[in-house]
Order: sequence, then structure tokens, then C-alpha cells
Amino acid sequence: MEFLIEYGLFLAKVATVLLALFVLLSMLVGARQQRRADPAGRLEVKHLNEAFEQMTKTLHQAMRSVEAQKVADKEEKKSAKARQKAEKQLLKAKAKSNTDESEPGKVFVLNFEGDVEASGVESLREEITAVLAIAETDDEVLVKIESPGGVVHGYGLAASQLKRVTDQKIKLTVAVDKVAASGGYMMACIADTIIAAPFAVLGSIGVVAQLPNFHRLLQKQSVDVELHTAGEYKRTLTLFGENTDAGREKFKSELEDVHQLFKAFVSDNRPAVDIEAVATGEAWYGGRALEKGLIDKIQTSDEYLVELMKVRSVYAISYEMQESRVEKVMKRFAQLASNWRAGGRLLAQHDV
Repeated sequence: MEFLIEYGLFLAKVATVLLALFVLLSMLVGARQQRRADPAGRLEVKHLNEAFEQMTKTLHQAMRSVEAQKVADKEEKKSAKARQKAEKQLLKAKAKSNTDESEPGKVFVLNFEGDVEASGVESLREEITAVLAIAETDDEVLVKIESPGGVVHGYGLAASQLKRVTDQKIKLTVAVDKVAASGGYMMACIADTIIAAPFAVLGSIGVVAQLPNFHRLLQKQSVDVELHTAGEYKRTLTLFGENTDAGREKFKSELEDVHQLFKAFVSDNRPAVDIEAVATGEAWYGGRALEKGLIDKIQTSDEYLVELMKVRSVYAISYEMQESRVEKVMKRFAQLASNWRAGGRLLAQHDV
């Protein structure tokens, strides 16, 4: 009798979990269908030079006396008139010479915050499409990446989106302020130049996969699970069936194959790197990553942008996806899961 009660409770728990998953999946499918019917999102553009100048002006106004501010306002008006006059003369000179050599290229700044599924690729592809529609060869794209990695196919697609920039012969710079490990580094290595903060975490060129197996638990409860496949390796390891040594070996060989592809990808994009020395699944802080050739310079994105804004027009580009409440909750859970899995020092416990 006690066994039947325990068995009944076990079945009730399983049914509850399955029902919750079914409801959640139904809500997600409905949300995705609704999003397809509505506009996907909107593109936002911010002139960072103007924002920086306004911030500087506000600070000066707060610190100056009334008299000093009046003098500064007069000087600013004179400077504005002189700048407008110089711009007009420059436009006339360009019209006569039919050249624009004196005008530096623009800089487009994109942000990529990665989770396990690399869901940010949906916005990234739209941003890159918009930039490439107007970018010229003397322009530059700066991508600020923050990601501890995730699924292979998601980060493979994200890296391919960045490859579109370099394929158009437009300079691509990647800035890493906190972490670009595993799949995050797969994206970063596409860049012509990688800069990173002194204690940013980079590398983790490795592959890992894990899954629980409930076979013995189900055996104790006298529950059989049947799995039928066509194809020798349609399934290797399963959640509920009995895993075999042959299945484990095949699974490991698949992981090793992905690791070899990852190593080749990094080598192709950063040929100067000693790939065997860095493809151990380890990750390194900025200074150590520079020694190993994983990055090109120690510098934060803020420092780099301030330097650029002195001589070039800089624009922040972002594509905001329209999301339902359910999708926002799921995205938040994915980010929390990603942060939890990346809690270790080496950040190697990700798919790629």
C-alpha cells in the first residue's frame, strides 16, 4: 500500500511538471505568433558626440560662477559661428575637388549581451543590416560584447553576423569590458582589433555538455521507458533510457569534433595565436589574454569611445525587439541561468 501511495505521488509530480511545460510552451508559441503579426521592433540611433558634449556642458555650468558662465557662453557662440563657417568652406572645397579625404569616417557602436541561447542575435542581425546599408569603407563598427557563451548554433550565427562587416571591408573592433568567453570569444575573434579591460575574462576555447539521467530512479519505481530510433546514432545519450558505453563514446567524439571546429575557427581569424596553448577550455584576464595573443590592446570601451569622439562622429545603434511579458520573463530566466553557469573563475562550463 505504501508503495502505491509513493508511486501515485511520483506520477502526480511528473504530471504537474509536464502540464506546466505544456502551458509554458503554449504561451510561448502564442507570443511568437503574435510577434510575427506585429512589427518586429524599431531601430534607435543616438549621436554620442552630442550626448557627450551636453554632459560636459552641464558639468561646466554647475561648476562655473555666473560671470564665468556668461563669458563661456559668448566664447561658445563665437566657436559655433567659426565652426559653421569652416564647415561651409569645407563643403565648397569638396564640391570643387570632388573628394572627401578631409572627412574622417563614421563609427557605429553596437551592443551584444549574450545569454545561453544567444538570443541577442535577433537584434544584432537587424543592427548590422541597417549599418551595412549606409556604411562606407572608411567607417568603423565597434561591437561591445558581454557574454560567457552558450549553445553552438546560436553563437555560430552571431559570429556569422559580425563576419558580414569584415566581408564588406569595413573595420570591425570588438570591446570587452567584462567577459567574452567561449561562444563570446568565438564572436570576438572575428574582429580586426580586440580591446579589453584589464580584468575582463576571455578565452575558454572549449566545449562541454551535460544532462541528467533518470533511468535508475525510474527502475526503482518500476517505470519502463521505450525509445525507438531509425539510424544508429539518432540518439546517443538520453534523459530516461539506459545509456550505453557506445553511446557515451559517440557523444564524446561529437564534442571533440565541435572543439576541433572551434579551434580551426579561432586559428583562421587570429592566425598568430598558438591555438594548442589556448584551446584548453581555460579563460584568462585581460593582461594574460594579451600575452597569449587573444586580444590586441588593454583598453576599456569608454576610453576608446572618448578618443574616437575627438575626431569622428560616433553613433550608437540599437534595434529594440518587441517582446511580450512571457518572452521578457523567459529572457530574464535565461540571463539568470547564464550568470549562474558562469559563476566559476574559468567560465568553461558552457556548450561553447
